[in-house]
Amino acid sequence: MYRIGKEFYFSASHQLTDLPEGHPCTQLHGHNYIVTLELASETLDKTGFIVDFKELNALKDWIDENLDHKHLNDVFDHPNVTTEWLCKVIYDWCKERWHQTSAVKIQETPKIWAEYRP
Repeated sequence: MYRIGKEFYFSASHQLTDLPEGHPCTQLHGHNYIVTLELASETLDKTGFIVDFKELNALKDWIDENLDHKHLNDVFDHPNVTTEWLCKVIYDWCKERWHQTSAVKIQETPKIWAEYRP
């Protein structure tokens, strides 16, 4: 199995409003997110790629337009934009474009990350 990955960066705010009172994540706060897109394939195309890395710039453009420096609860009209939930949203967006999409990992701090991998 061949695997490739590419990282993308954005900053955004969110609130997790369904947590118990006093939980720090109920407060408006933000992260400098690192999104890692992974693609996997048993075969390579005629040029020797799973997908040309340049094609993946479409995800950068989508992130820059829709997520960067935005309030994620407003973007998605959702009360709890958790990192886990966001992984699935980005995975689905990527899977529609690149059938080789195998996982999306998002790091919200240097020590905390979530991943969606079906």
